[in-house]
Amino acid sequence: MSRPSSSNQRAVYLYDVPLATARERLAKALAELPAWPPRRTLRLPLDQALGHITAAPVWAALSSPHFPAAAMDGVAVAAASTVGATETSPRHLKLDTEAIWIDTGDAMPPHTDAVIMIEEIHDRGDGTIEITAAAAPWQHVRPMGEDIVASELVLPQGRRLEPRDLGALAAAGHAEVEVVAPPRVAVIPTGSELVPVGREPRPGELIEFNGLMLGALAETWGAETLRGDIVADNFHAIRDATEAALESADIVVINAGSSAGREDFSARVIADLGRVFVHGVAVRPGHPVVLGVARGKPVLGIPGYPVSAALTFELFVRPLVEECLGRPARQRRTVKAVTPRQLVSHAGDDEFIRVRVGRVGDRVVAAPLERAAGVIMSLVRADGLVTIPRFSEGIAAGSEVEVELLGEAEGIEHTAVAIGSHDPALDLLASELSRRAPPLRLASTNAGSYGGLVALRRGEAHLAGCHLLNPTTGVYNETDVRRVLPGRPVTLVHFAQREQGLIVPRGNPKGLKTLPDLARPGVRFVNRQRGAGTRMLLDHLLAREGIDPSAIEGYDREQYTHLAVAADVDSGMADAALGIRAAARALGTDFIPVGMERYDLVIPSEHLQHPPVAALLAVVRDPTFATAVHAMGGYDTARMGEVMAELGGDR
Repeated sequence: MSRPSSSNQRAVYLYDVPLATARERLAKALAELPAWPPRRTLRLPLDQALGHITAAPVWAALSSPHFPAAAMDGVAVAAASTVGATETSPRHLKLDTEAIWIDTGDAMPPHTDAVIMIEEIHDRGDGTIEITAAAAPWQHVRPMGEDIVASELVLPQGRRLEPRDLGALAAAGHAEVEVVAPPRVAVIPTGSELVPVGREPRPGELIEFNGLMLGALAETWGAETLRGDIVADNFHAIRDATEAALESADIVVINAGSSAGREDFSARVIADLGRVFVHGVAVRPGHPVVLGVARGKPVLGIPGYPVSAALTFELFVRPLVEECLGRPARQRRTVKAVTPRQLVSHAGDDEFIRVRVGRVGDRVVAAPLERAAGVIMSLVRADGLVTIPRFSEGIAAGSEVEVELLGEAEGIEHTAVAIGSHDPALDLLASELSRRAPPLRLASTNAGSYGGLVALRRGEAHLAGCHLLNPTTGVYNETDVRRVLPGRPVTLVHFAQREQGLIVPRGNPKGLKTLPDLARPGVRFVNRQRGAGTRMLLDHLLAREGIDPSAIEGYDREQYTHLAVAADVDSGMADAALGIRAAARALGTDFIPVGMERYDLVIPSEHLQHPPVAALLAVVRDPTFATAVHAMGGYDTARMGEVMAELGGDR
């Protein structure tokens, strides 16, 4: 139960409720409001009405065409005057009296009821024409109302206007149309740490981009967005901003401050202005949601993390917008797919996982993206959503899942799916592929070199980035490819030699020089995940130096990309990481070289001719692309695109 609270009292969850229950409570509360949903309409000129919803049926004010019209170029005639004309007995008709020149679309002259095409006429040059076939009544004539008859229904109520609809309305005699007024959604960004877009943030400050993102989402659904200024973490300031928004908006959203922290005020503000009936919904990401009403309107508090904000905004605000528009919710397309990784879920929550989607052979693969609530790039890269229902035990690797597509399904066929070791140059490769060969694209998921080979074995990827060293032979990749993909025809295409080393803060404040320095007291390390080639290289180098991994503080702390470990070092969360020079250069940290390694693209040979893969390899083999990768720093691209080995099969 809720407790009475003052402005300086810490907020608490009322209780956590399932998603369906939260929606039911919201619907019940809104049903009790006398003026919900708002029913405003407006008349718009047709050239401003695209995308709006018709507020009433639209009836034709005019027939189209509104007169009998010629459907061909030729002459208009009375069909009766042409009876008996044949090739052996042609008829001669006088121009301007018996036959009148006419163009397509012209009104039929009085006393005519047919058109003879110009191709079937011989102009004798003496003021007469010769015809060799009789014309049938109404031949090549568009009758009045052939397309639209005055008073017939042109468009029903509730139709979202498309370009073709605007043309039909104009043809039916309308210059304006009555539409449902877009509901007004106010988004109030809160947080003392926020700065506006365009201002460079200082340490401890964050750019406020949620308001831009959420407002744009609402506009794609047909709403009008009222974006508020940033409001500091202060109860009275947030209350004043919310009360002001309620004066003009139909739906008010307070972004951030919906949890139960010391400066989370959303629930208390809504309770002070009206009533809170949900605080905490069993969904992930987006657990701390506040649902309430105030001044006869819905007011919602949604989390500040961008993925949580986007998900809960869609779950709760989109249905409200569509209710105001009088439209049923538009359903996205779904496809069946397999997931290459195990998806562990929180038993008590509905969990929404963003995925990249592509077809590999005869199966569609849904590769999960980073699940952290603050990772906005997972929104950018996502092709679809997979929902894990509450109380389930998660989804095993290789299981079939249903994917709700966020875009067009056609993209599935145009995707090269890469699962394996991370490299920043793969992002450049993805960009170049999309630029040079649209709509083809590269969807890359970071699972480590070994994880990529396993994905290839299960038929869940077209290619894998790999840099696995055999410490006995000193050869890269071939040993592990043979072991994980025995007998499978596989081609190893060289991508680059990469420089690995220690990524350390600018100025190297701990004075690190060699790997043994990682075991010094007070040196915090961040590692790559198990199965990553860089993790295996580290273990090999530590063993060679006789260093016990347990002596390294942070050895068990894992990140999935070179850029992620470099960011940890740059932010002060770690003093060192093993990674590639390109990542250190990208973030401006210092770098202590350890050695070069071979990074290959491992491609099952049956995928080499798959159009997205073939186009990707064409980019890799273009010298201008190699030059661009070399410029990133820490790469030797002299042999980029060469086939290093063809393994398996009969070879």
